[in-house]
Amino acid sequence: MKIDPTVLEPIADRAWPARERSTLGGWRLNASDGWSMRSNACWPLGKPDRDVEAAIDAVEAWFIARGLPLRFKLTDGATAPEDLARHLSRRGYTDCKETLVMVGEAQGRADPVVALSTVPNASFEAVFTASAGGNIEDARERLETLARIPAPARFACLDMDGQPAALGACAIDGRWVGVFGMRTAPEHRRKGLARRVLGALLAEAKPLGACAYLQVEAGNAPAIALYENEGFRTAYAYRYWVR
Repeated sequence: MKIDPTVLEPIADRAWPARERSTLGGWRLNASDGWSMRSNACWPLGKPDRDVEAAIDAVEAWFIARGLPLRFKLTDGATAPEDLARHLSRRGYTDCKETLVMVGEAQGRADPVVALSTVPNASFEAVFTASAGGNIEDARERLETLARIPAPARFACLDMDGQPAALGACAIDGRWVGVFGMRTAPEHRRKGLARRVLGALLAEAKPLGACAYLQVEAGNAPAIALYENEGFRTAYAYRYWVR
């Protein structure tokens, strides 16, 4: 499946909405509390409305005014201008956290044990906090972002022994469905629960004829293997540039 990142990246940006947003021409500025890199970074998806060096100055001032780290999200095949990495490197930025964007058909399987809803419930807080190593602020920011996913959205939770064990969410935008917030409580990992949650979410999107996408860190081999087994393939990658 050939994917144009200049088409999919704006969809992914809408699906994971930051608390505060602004633009500099085709550059998108997202700010929340600083934890989720996607919602706390500049996405340079089109030409800025000024000279590139002046645009970088403006981005830096915008994030500094909010007390947030300086971050740019550079996407293969979608970054504008194409030589932005060179400009950032000269200023002392370096790249990190390579992330793969994987795509596949929305061919899921309904699971009667997986509870589905249109809003995240209290179970999400428990699992997100546990998977964030007890970092309540990190978990809270991500939960607030989940709650901002525009409708139609679906939230899935799988309980084990009466306690939330695995969960995930999806955002539907036209023919695309984005999978977000996949988490499994530490004590329930390697039991196939994430696969069941993913299947339930994709089953919800299947009647819409949607294609699915998700983001996974390049070093997360177990997650990549799971998604490849479900028919997902890497379409392109992005990296964060930080100073």
